[in-house]
Amino acid sequence: MEALNSIVGAINGVVWGPLMLVLILGVGFFLQVGLKFMPILKLGTGFGLLFQGRYSQGEGQISPFNALMTSLSATIGTGNIAGVATAVFLGGPGALFWMWMTALVGMATKYGEAVLAVKYREQDELGNYVGGPMYYIKNGLGAKWAWLGVAFALFGAIAAFGIGNGVQANGVAQVLEANFGLNTSVTGVVLMILTAAVILGGITRIGAVAGKLVPFMAVAYIVAGLLVLLINIGNIGSALSLVFTHAFTPSAAEGGFAGAAVWMAIRFGVARGVFSNEAGLGSAPIAHAAASTKGPVNQGLIAMLGTFIDTIIVCSITGLAIISSGAWTSGESGAALTSLAFESTLPGIGGYLIAVALSIFAFTTILGWSFYGEKCVGFLAGHKILPVYRIAWIVMIYFGATADLGFIWLLADTLNAMMAIPNLIALALLSPVIFKLTKEFFASNGASEEGGTTPAE
Repeated sequence: MEALNSIVGAINGVVWGPLMLVLILGVGFFLQVGLKFMPILKLGTGFGLLFQGRYSQGEGQISPFNALMTSLSATIGTGNIAGVATAVFLGGPGALFWMWMTALVGMATKYGEAVLAVKYREQDELGNYVGGPMYYIKNGLGAKWAWLGVAFALFGAIAAFGIGNGVQANGVAQVLEANFGLNTSVTGVVLMILTAAVILGGITRIGAVAGKLVPFMAVAYIVAGLLVLLINIGNIGSALSLVFTHAFTPSAAEGGFAGAAVWMAIRFGVARGVFSNEAGLGSAPIAHAAASTKGPVNQGLIAMLGTFIDTIIVCSITGLAIISSGAWTSGESGAALTSLAFESTLPGIGGYLIAVALSIFAFTTILGWSFYGEKCVGFLAGHKILPVYRIAWIVMIYFGATADLGFIWLLADTLNAMMAIPNLIALALLSPVIFKLTKEFFASNGASEEGGTTPAE
């Protein structure tokens, strides 16, 4: 086991090394420039379309709104609480700056992913719409690139059990045991039952649950986080100063904080940012492909909001709460660090707030990723194997809740990067399609009618 751990650790160091960070930021920046920064400039348009998209607008299984909520159910998870804290613990306050940079270019990445997902989606044997990187690679790049689509689906199918299942279940079990004394076995069984009740109903039920639970949990966490920031408002200015200063200069050791080089701030900021918002991973477009939308660009404008909400809003609140409260120098890491920041500011309730928030976030992530993994498996082996996959998914929840997942964390993080590589290559090669569809959309009269914008020149 030690040998396997060393091998995976060595691979992790390569796939999350400088080349990967350049690839993620580079492709995102290339798309952002090619789109003339439209994802940032048309943010209001995206929110307008999201409001309109509460109801079905075309062919597909779920409304555009529920497609985004399904995507957010998978992205707003332990990464927003434990992931941000880990980034700050390992990279210092400057890591938050690089999370923001990842998000700003990631909005273009997420937009492009959804545009291609809807453009190249198919209907499976059951009549359901399916899409994502494996389909836009196959249908957009042709037979000679088919192996790339297979690679993505294979990495995605395996990674789902780590990032979307075991890691999430483990996070819930640990935080409930620490705060409420609940046995991890009990948590595992309850999670299995709740998950089975939802995922056995397919994407329609997952979308319906996500459409109700995700907005509630996101707003509740944002309100609680803003209250923490309000109480620490006198420290917000210095917290922001630390973020911008340590993004470009090393962080000195302070209290329980060991110090961090600029490279560590960049590496952990980008890696945890991608882990949280999943821009570039290729997971979110699998959900957006099922949307009953008017067209690819419409769904792309909605999809890009996922990165903005996840990182610019939710992760920022977590990061600033940790830094402004002074908890970042405590030596704590992960969810315990975020819990300390909230508890020190809201004594008696802060820790419980984080425990409940993390539990709900992680549960919805399990739901969202069950769909992603299912579509990857369906692409590789057909729909007949899906009942077996769902049973395996439910069983894995108990294992994740009760086992030591040190190796699973490492494997999931590694496979995350390996999912991103085929997807980012496809986005770069298919960028002319993204640019063409976007230009046509904003040049048409339909753009102003559907999105509340004026046609582009």
